[in-house]
Amino acid sequence: MKYFVCIGKEELVVDIAGDCVHIGDESTNAHVEDVSGTPVHMVTIGTEVHRVLVKRDRERGKGCYALWVGGYRFDVEALDERSKIIRELSGDKEKASGPAPVNAPMPGLIIRINVQVGDEVQAGQGVVVMEAMKMENELRSSSAGRVKAILAQPGTAVVKGARLVELE
Repeated sequence: MKYFVCIGKEELVVDIAGDCVHIGDESTNAHVEDVSGTPVHMVTIGTEVHRVLVKRDRERGKGCYALWVGGYRFDVEALDERSKIIRELSGDKEKASGPAPVNAPMPGLIIRINVQVGDEVQAGQGVVVMEAMKMENELRSSSAGRVKAILAQPGTAVVKGARLVELE
């Protein structure tokens, strides 16, 4: 089955046939195993095993997911051929575009904001530190961009999903 996958501004054509995955000119064996009762998947690529947390991102639209791998968040859009054709024919260009905002992954207290409006941010850069369940968590940007707005202040409590930093 063929998928069109966007990660940031890069679009990849991914063809999956059983355990064989073709991305562009490269092929490898891959296997995905669900961890029962959780949004976690164990993904084996070649000989490497990765723990991947997968959540649908309904705010960004159909086929959009937030993936956490090795402590980093990746915003991904994956459409099969049929969905891509339907989108193109219907004129639905609601595809996720531009840098993704930084949202609170859980309720907590904002400890520190590491950026200011106008700062350039790289993908993977820590932008906010929040405390949740008595642990400090650094929230990283999933994409590069410029800080458009800071919507939370140190010392304030936020709910899960609250938008903390907007990028452009």
